Amino acid sequence: MARYPIPAEIRRTKEEIERSRFITTVAPAASIEEAHEFIERIRAEFPDATHNCWAYVVGPPGSTSRVGMSDDGEPHGTAGRPMLTALLHGGVGDVAAVVTRYYGGIKLGTGGLVRAYGGCLQRALLELPRAERVDWVELRVLVAYGDVAAVRQLVASHGGTIAGEEYGVDVSYTVRLPAPDVDPFTAALRDATRGQAIVDAP
Repeated sequence: MARYPIPAEIRRTKEEIERSRFITTVAPAASIEEAHEFIERIRAEFPDATHNCWAYVVGPPGSTSRVGMSDDGEPHGTAGRPMLTALLHGGVGDVAAVVTRYYGGIKLGTGGLVRAYGGCLQRALLELPRAERVDWVELRVLVAYGDVAAVRQLVASHGGTIAGEEYGVDVSYTVRLPAPDVDPFTAALRDATRGQAIVDAP
């Protein structure tokens, strides 16, 4: 997927469940390294927490090729797994989450822990502001002066930007476009310029 939703910012929510405090922090993570750096920052922020459980999904929403999770001392499968499930079904990619728990003296049991960790993250994702990740492609476009208006209009209508321009015998543009728009843009430009436009990668 060349375009998909990602977290627009770091978002934090807090809940109390059976006297335990749960602090859920969700952040964008475009790589496994970014995910682990975020997890370590949260651990450093809450060093006295009973648990800092985490999960991440790097890639498009629902992708399982680059995922990670940890129960951080909670019973196996009661924290990291439900958190990862929440992320995989949350409709957002390139995302990492840490649920920090301060134990309040009442045991939640296996089912209670699964509901607490998964539920806290699900609710945090509902409040998460979203942006869009876009794969950009840079092209060089060469046109005659009479086609300048057509180039500018087509770049704008395909969600692109003009990153540079040079004027000589013809006009040369460096154009940035979302990857899915490259072929439609190229076809529309050749149509608009009667096949005279030259389009290639820089």
